[in-house]
Amino acid sequence: MQAITNFFRDEEGATAIEYGLIAGLIAVAIIVAVTAVGTNLTGTFNFIGGKLPTTT
Repeated sequence: MQAITNFFRDEEGATAIEYGLIAGLIAVAIIVAVTAVGTNLTGTFNFIGGKLPTTT
């Protein structure tokens, strides 16, 4: 019975889970930021490409 009580009171694994959640949130934030920058950059290049004269 003491082993079961010790198991439920042990909080060492909680720290690893918290670090995992933080890393996951940071990864999601990076993905969102890169996607937004990529979309804006694509629009900018298309705008500039449309202003350049075409050669035939």
